[in-house]
Amino acid sequence: MTAQQLNMDVISNNLANVNTAGFKKSRADFQDLLYQTSRTAGSESAEGNEVPTGIQVGLGARAAAVQKVFTVGDLMQTGNDLDLAIEGAGFFRIELPGGEEAFTRAGAFKKDGTGRLVTSDGYPLLPQIIIPENTTRLTVTEDGAVNAFLDGSNLANQIGNLELAKFSNPAGLSAMGRSLFQETPASGAAVFGTPGQEGFGAIAQGFLEGSNVSVMEEMVSMIATQRAYEINSKAIRTADEMLQMVNNLV
Repeated sequence: MTAQQLNMDVISNNLANVNTAGFKKSRADFQDLLYQTSRTAGSESAEGNEVPTGIQVGLGARAAAVQKVFTVGDLMQTGNDLDLAIEGAGFFRIELPGGEEAFTRAGAFKKDGTGRLVTSDGYPLLPQIIIPENTTRLTVTEDGAVNAFLDGSNLANQIGNLELAKFSNPAGLSAMGRSLFQETPASGAAVFGTPGQEGFGAIAQGFLEGSNVSVMEEMVSMIATQRAYEINSKAIRTADEMLQMVNNLV
């Protein structure tokens, strides 16, 4: 029942973030517990025959892992010049207040008072992109080149280049909340590169990557989890009633 409750918590979090840009769904993995062995397979019976099967009684299930699934979500067109999506592998690099780096797939960037591209929480994008005050239009190419058109000019001025990061094991990243992830020993060290090259995804301007949560799949999983919880609860009640009957016979 505890394992099924954990599964329900994971499903609930997935459904709660179905409209969160760049969100990656989680999946709970379970494994069976140790077994009580009354008779070992292959042992000899009283007549000297080899026993083909043993007697083992399982002790239940436990959570083995809750991992993030980094499949790419659907791209949603917004038309906003500062909304960026990654078509493929990679993460945007974000600088935290303490100077540490974090990584995100959510590309809903804004411009702060100094012209820097920042997240919704004000964390700057790395490498820093500073948009001049007299910029009338901003374009970002597939390979991450950021160009600004100043005072209605038709000539583009390149003001920076986006850089993406990828990991050998993205499932090993630590989720911080706020659509941010941090590197861990399990994820491997971040490898930086140019969008659209060497296995990195290309940049799509004016788009946001939606959540990769499928409402239908999560609802089916939720119903199955609820039924499993009910069955386990009924099994406990039945076992208690059986033990009570035994006690009454003594």
